[in-house]
Amino acid sequence: MNRAPTLEVQGLETTFFLKSGPFKAVKKISYSINAGETLGIVGESGCGKSVTSLAVMRLIDNPGKITGGKVFFEGQDLLTLSENKMESLRGSQIAMIFQEPMTALNPVLTIGQQIDEQILCHEKILASEAKVRSIEMLKLVGIPSAEERYSAYPHQLSGGMRQRAMIAMALCCKPKLLIADEPTTALDVTIQAQILELIQKLQKQFNMAVQFITHDLGVISEVSDRVLVMYGGQVCESAPTQELFKNPQHPYTAALMNSRPRLGSRPDRLQTIEGTVPAPHEFPKGCPFANRCPRQTAECWTELPPVHQFGPDHMAACFHPLAEGK
Repeated sequence: MNRAPTLEVQGLETTFFLKSGPFKAVKKISYSINAGETLGIVGESGCGKSVTSLAVMRLIDNPGKITGGKVFFEGQDLLTLSENKMESLRGSQIAMIFQEPMTALNPVLTIGQQIDEQILCHEKILASEAKVRSIEMLKLVGIPSAEERYSAYPHQLSGGMRQRAMIAMALCCKPKLLIADEPTTALDVTIQAQILELIQKLQKQFNMAVQFITHDLGVISEVSDRVLVMYGGQVCESAPTQELFKNPQHPYTAALMNSRPRLGSRPDRLQTIEGTVPAPHEFPKGCPFANRCPRQTAECWTELPPVHQFGPDHMAACFHPLAEGK
């Protein structure tokens, strides 16, 4: 008997209501993540990755609203829960690691106070027991002299140590779903590798479902079982990780891969994707990538692209996928 996915998103849509008019930041996207699995979400800044995750957590602030779809966590639709029930799930069963710990951590509270607060908010235990658990979590995420770091303030830790403290806080209640929003972007390469290894190790230990957001395809190839490529608030391609890297079908996916530096190759210039991600009100009516795509034709500007299947779990929304040749 197949178990239901830990997270299942169906037709999720978010809209921001501005003075200039409403715009859809996320447009009817669907995906699922099983226990112990990592789904990578990749795309340039402004493609809707973080808004998608904030919508799953029900943390979209005004003027934004979730305007469609369903978000099932272990079979219950999060979008129908009361705010009190949702608050009880956040931090306990669904946790989030943010990109920049210096803005996510409270500068006037010690690391220990912040982890204790998370535990005491969700579990009926004594403060002394919470302290013991907090120090255990700091040790688990590889922070040396955990008893001393427990009493330290965020500014007294290095960037890598702050991120480890954020991970300890996120995982202190052993959540079933972890959303990691570009957790290694602000770190140097060595620390980045350590943090990625740590997240993977703890995922196996707790059998968590992980939603990992990044713009770095190198990171995606290391951590993800499956990949969702987003552009313009839409899913343009999704596939198992190895399949996506061997056989990209959407021109945007291929362009992202071609813009990466490669070992053993020393070109004069790296390839780039022409242009920039448009402002929300400037996207074409048809395919959102039409104004930057080398394969675009007239229909790409006016009609939504069809979804093609290239295998059991591989889809791309494109009028002219790479399999066509040209």
